[in-house]
Amino acid sequence: MGQTPAQKATKAARGQQPKKRPGKAQREAIKRAQAAKKKAGGGKPTAKKTAAKRSMPLPRSSVRAVYPGTCPICFKAYGKGEVITRVTDGWGHPGCAPAQLSPAEREFARNKARIESGETYRAQKPSDWRRGASPSSTRPAR
Repeated sequence: MGQTPAQKATKAARGQQPKKRPGKAQREAIKRAQAAKKKAGGGKPTAKKTAAKRSMPLPRSSVRAVYPGTCPICFKAYGKGEVITRVTDGWGHPGCAPAQLSPAEREFARNKARIESGETYRAQKPSDWRRGASPSSTRPAR
């Protein structure tokens, strides 16, 4: 609204400057700053941002939590919508899940367990041979 010359003089006497409307260059600078703030993610999350977050593929055997819970491995809470995966005692953080072994590593572990249990060594089985006797003259093992 317009001010009379007397009102302008009164404000100037008090030390207040009359309110000026920003010029075209200032308005464009303000618009650029607001656009940059919006681009940087300031303010409320938009529906587009949420939709983009959900459209990203999840790691294998992982889901988004429907409700908040607690990881049974590390006992830390996870919130609704966080990525969780199957762990030994239920559902928890993907980092808490035991590492998946490759097929070669699984076979190595299986063979190692067989060797350590003595399953693959013939010497671990009871012998039916007697000292000083031929195999034909052996007695059955007890």
